[in-house]
Amino acid sequence: MESWEQEAAVEAILFTMGRAVKLQQIAMAISCDLQETRALLHRMMEQYQTKKRGIQILELEDAYQMCTRKEMYEYLVRVASVPKKQVLTDTLLETLSIVAYKQPVTKMEIEKIRGVKSDHAVNKLVEYHLICEAGRLDAPGRPILFATTEEFLRCFGVSSLEELPIVEEEQMEEFKIEAEEEVQMKLDL
Repeated sequence: MESWEQEAAVEAILFTMGRAVKLQQIAMAISCDLQETRALLHRMMEQYQTKKRGIQILELEDAYQMCTRKEMYEYLVRVASVPKKQVLTDTLLETLSIVAYKQPVTKMEIEKIRGVKSDHAVNKLVEYHLICEAGRLDAPGRPILFATTEEFLRCFGVSSLEELPIVEEEQMEEFKIEAEEEVQMKLDL
């Protein structure tokens, strides 16, 4: 298969699937090894970037997805009805942060860290496809474990969890003190 034909096949696969496709699946489809396929995908990603196209290929862990550039949103709005913009409140961001850094994590662990019930926040994050069920804990009651999704990676512009900022221990202590002060201020009102 010639190079242009491989690129065309990859475009067709990513466009048609509409979701992230594992590197192994793409490699198998175009009859290449993983290293060649990864190099081909990175070349294509660079071409889309250089030519400032309306679409791009994103790398999400060990998978790839074709999607619209966020800079093209205003043009899409003119054609489609305005998509519902998901709003991440402080509560949702706090809950999502806990899941991102502690995953897989149970709702009870989230609530222990936050100090309040988290049913609504967890349900909203699942609805927004930012977290998902990642199995069950082997413990009494077999509680559900939650983890982040590819949508989380896409929304926050990272290709893997390793790219998340590292929180130093002293920062964690500062966050705890701030949270405790905030709770105390609310109690004093």
